[in-house]
Amino acid sequence: MKQLLSVALGVLTAIGGFVDIGDLVTSGLVGSRFGLSLAWATLVGVVGICLFAEMSGRVAAVSGRATFDLVRERLGPRAGLANLAASFLITVLTFAAEVGGIALALELASSVNYLLWVPAAGLAVWLVIWRVRFSVLENVFGLLGLALVVFAVALWKLSPSWSDLAHQVLAPHNPSGEGLPTYFYYAIALFGAAMTPYEVFFFSSGGVEEHWTKRDIRTSRLNVFVGFPLGGLLSLSIAATAALVLLPRNIEVDALAQVGLPVAVAAGKLALAAAILGFVAATFGAALETGLSSGYAVAQYFGWQWGKLVRPREAARFHLVVLASTIAAVATILTTIDPIKVTEYSVVFSAVALPLTYLPILVISNDRDYMGDKVNGRVSNLLGSVFLVLVVVAAVAAIPLMLATKAGQ
Repeated sequence: MKQLLSVALGVLTAIGGFVDIGDLVTSGLVGSRFGLSLAWATLVGVVGICLFAEMSGRVAAVSGRATFDLVRERLGPRAGLANLAASFLITVLTFAAEVGGIALALELASSVNYLLWVPAAGLAVWLVIWRVRFSVLENVFGLLGLALVVFAVALWKLSPSWSDLAHQVLAPHNPSGEGLPTYFYYAIALFGAAMTPYEVFFFSSGGVEEHWTKRDIRTSRLNVFVGFPLGGLLSLSIAATAALVLLPRNIEVDALAQVGLPVAVAAGKLALAAAILGFVAATFGAALETGLSSGYAVAQYFGWQWGKLVRPREAARFHLVVLASTIAAVATILTTIDPIKVTEYSVVFSAVALPLTYLPILVISNDRDYMGDKVNGRVSNLLGSVFLVLVVVAAVAAIPLMLATKAGQ
């Protein structure tokens, strides 16, 4: 039972990190335009984030230290600071997208304009981070986020041709009318949505918060290999329902409400209510992760006291960074910039920033000075090298493809 409860960290990371506003919108949009012909990008992303998180969790369990604490030591202050600056900016941009996602989900539930919900959403996120215990945070929002399973139920109720869906997945192709640059732009967006850097900041820091040791490596792996594939299955369910309901009607997802439309068509109003609950929980969970991750990154780099297991007055600078990040996220959305656009940009820029955190973790997980006999094995290093090439290619191609396709238009 204790081991099952320990999976909660992985479930929260999967629901609040994998199925966040970026994945909700990107999966729905891609499903409504490309069907399941880009499912391979999600599947590759699932394998990549499992590999990335397993290494970072093992590093945290063996060394007792989190990501940016080690990045600064391993890369040196200057290179580490450049890494921190880029990663922090991407995390705050993603934080803004998640706050906007909470507001959009609450608009669906209440019919009150999302802009009126933005300050309340930001305040609620900050209060939870400041006052709520880490164990409560991870369990409550992880379990509520499981309401998104309603997309899998909706997929079953739509009674699709499973062989046709499998053919789309196993024999991917670019649909007529869509340019090849656009196809690969959205492939990188799905890849970036799956492998957002803040997931690893949160996961490794959470392991340190929970005092993982070498004996907890099995727990870490259980979190990874249960949580992230669950997020991947939910993501594919969102894309599949969009492909079945929206694609034949030429409805392209450009709002959160349209992501939930297939659920309403398949299973009615109660199912839609469950989907909206899942939207709120997933985006709120992701906002907690990104808010905490902004504080984690800065505090770990500068060697400040940090974390949820110490009193706020003992980690005042950590909480000040979280508060400043929350204000910046709220202010960004209150400019009236489209939260969906912020979401799209955040997942693409996440792909750009990936090498900055992936490479140091790969290097450290092979360093016997840090890891002793728990360094990567041959399979991990082979996969790690393959994914290093993939993240570098994605990072190099992301901005040119964004410009060439006008952000996928």
